[in-house]
Amino acid sequence: MRVLLLGSGGREHAFAWKMAQSSTLDALFIAPGNAGTRAHGTNVDINTTDFEAVKAFVLEKKINMVVVGPEDLLVLGIHDFFLADNQLRNIPVIGPDKEGAQLEGSKDFSKKFMMRHNIPTAKYATFTKDTLEEGYTFLESLKPPFVLKADGLCAGKGVLILDTLKEAKAELKNMLADAKFGEASSRVVIEQFLKGIELSVFVITDGDSFKILPEAKDYKRIGEGDVGLNTGGMGAISPVPFADATFKEKIKNQIIIPTVKGLKSEGIVYKGFIFFGLISVKGEPYVIEYNCRMGDPETEVVIPRLKSDLLDLFEGVATGTLSERDVLFDDRSACTVMMVSGGYPEAFEKGKQIYGLNTITDSLVFHAGTSADGPAVMSNGGRVLSITSYGKDLSVALKRSYDSAEKIEFENSYYRSDIGFDVL
Repeated sequence: MRVLLLGSGGREHAFAWKMAQSSTLDALFIAPGNAGTRAHGTNVDINTTDFEAVKAFVLEKKINMVVVGPEDLLVLGIHDFFLADNQLRNIPVIGPDKEGAQLEGSKDFSKKFMMRHNIPTAKYATFTKDTLEEGYTFLESLKPPFVLKADGLCAGKGVLILDTLKEAKAELKNMLADAKFGEASSRVVIEQFLKGIELSVFVITDGDSFKILPEAKDYKRIGEGDVGLNTGGMGAISPVPFADATFKEKIKNQIIIPTVKGLKSEGIVYKGFIFFGLISVKGEPYVIEYNCRMGDPETEVVIPRLKSDLLDLFEGVATGTLSERDVLFDDRSACTVMMVSGGYPEAFEKGKQIYGLNTITDSLVFHAGTSADGPAVMSNGGRVLSITSYGKDLSVALKRSYDSAEKIEFENSYYRSDIGFDVL
């Protein structure tokens, strides 16, 4: 099989690493990829939002399958573009169509979907700049802290949790009237705050059946002890110790099955990953958010724990035969620690040479934001490297990742040294 993988982050490097192990893979192309993905396939310099350029490449290289990593391409409708094109329509795209991608692309859409299908989630209401005063009134009906979510995609930056009513009203005005997040905050969802502990659950579905992948927990804040600004994710662990068999059964019956059945009942043919951002409130699961793709950095701990052939699962999605495929997990724990650039998550540095990558023997190093300069590897993003390790338990896996992180250097690099602190 000849596969085109779209994306350039740690998630895509983990996908490339795993697909390269499949006996059915003939050629793997990654667009645009990074300095790490070139070890598993051929990087291609294509602007992935230029769907005509993607089409030309797919036809030229006789691609049999397209795997979409990031959410923006799905929300923009790359799957629909393939289905509408006579030359492309028989080439499967792993990732939902534009309507299915609204689970992530619109917070208002996803909340309404959950309400229609009785999926447990926080109380909410949606407002526009024309209903700003009503938004203020709704905030007054809630207890602090207050949760404000931009309706559209904001690269993980569109959720604000505010401690005072005054701050919440000011930020609501910023988002709606002053377009703090541009078009993405032309609508804002205000949510009741749920107090509990979070985790991420992933399924892959062909629209009828689904397979549940290993769960994970990620750490979003830049500072140790979960303080400071939100990031794209500073690390992740899998499995999640508090997610026992009883809790996972509740997730399956109350959330996963109603979601997959709900999509089908609404005529949404969903083929790809569904990410459930969940919170456990006194042992009961609630949905905080859906994503229409795998999470990052959770992919970097989930995919290494998947013993099954990932390409075989993708083929099951494409042909509607996922129910016939086996999903096997590695019993070991896995963790990932993210090395980031100086200044991240605000204005961050790029173009710093990375040293020590060849010395790592006890961990997998997935590149999240790198570029190649000849044989040299340079930093090329806020999150630069995802260092993943296995262990008989989480503490062993974490020690291995931290030992590896100490051997890697680039100017002003930073990583949190307390990943997993709240569950160990």
